[in-house]
Amino acid sequence: MKNNTVKRALSEGRPAIGVCNGLGSVMLVEAYSRFGFDFVLLDHQHGLWDDYNSWLAFQAISRGPAMPMARVNWNDFAAIGRLLDRGALGIIVPMVETAEAARAAAQAVRYPPRGSRSYGVALAQYHGADYATWIDDEVLLMVQLESAQSVERAQEILAVEGVDGCWVGPMDLARTMGIDLKDPEGVRAHDQALERVLAACRKTGKFPGIFGGSPAATRRRLEQGFLFVTLDDAAVIGAGVQEALRLARPSGL
Repeated sequence: MKNNTVKRALSEGRPAIGVCNGLGSVMLVEAYSRFGFDFVLLDHQHGLWDDYNSWLAFQAISRGPAMPMARVNWNDFAAIGRLLDRGALGIIVPMVETAEAARAAAQAVRYPPRGSRSYGVALAQYHGADYATWIDDEVLLMVQLESAQSVERAQEILAVEGVDGCWVGPMDLARTMGIDLKDPEGVRAHDQALERVLAACRKTGKFPGIFGGSPAATRRRLEQGFLFVTLDDAAVIGAGVQEALRLARPSGL
């Protein structure tokens, strides 16, 4: 049996920090796992991943301590099942705006009788020959609340059985709210919407997550009370390159 350490940490009220990767590099995600991230998230919605390199990437991530996860391209039964069959231990579903959509996602991630996932586990058996006996308990399902409508219905969506928590998309949320995050009034309105999500998580006992982006933004989201927070690939690489150059460049050059 493989324990989903991220799900365990969240259940105990401890944060989990991951990185959202869209670059399609198997070598890079393996390095991320060894560098200390709690989870590595393959972005199938906006990134360069396909079925085959995702399968390789999940195995590569699993060679380190991080948990392999993926954002599916859409709330689609077949797409969710294919990522699980390849070894994802966490699934993020975008643009969930109703309880009905949340129920569809919950059905897709677990086998009967808890769900309706189709049985086909050969590609995921690097997690262990007993994979099918424990995956329903260990899989993590996070739905994305990334519109004004989803925030309005946050408690109803999060109350759906089988949904473990949410992962807020802050930029899409700001756009649907019609606000500018460079404006202090816009930031205040955005923070109020995020507090509604946090309150809904507290009331339903579900895990609060959000896309952080930069290191500074990720720290701020953790301080706000979010537990499942991701850095962005470009921000991670950019910060690392800048720091490496700072250390390597002789003084005065």
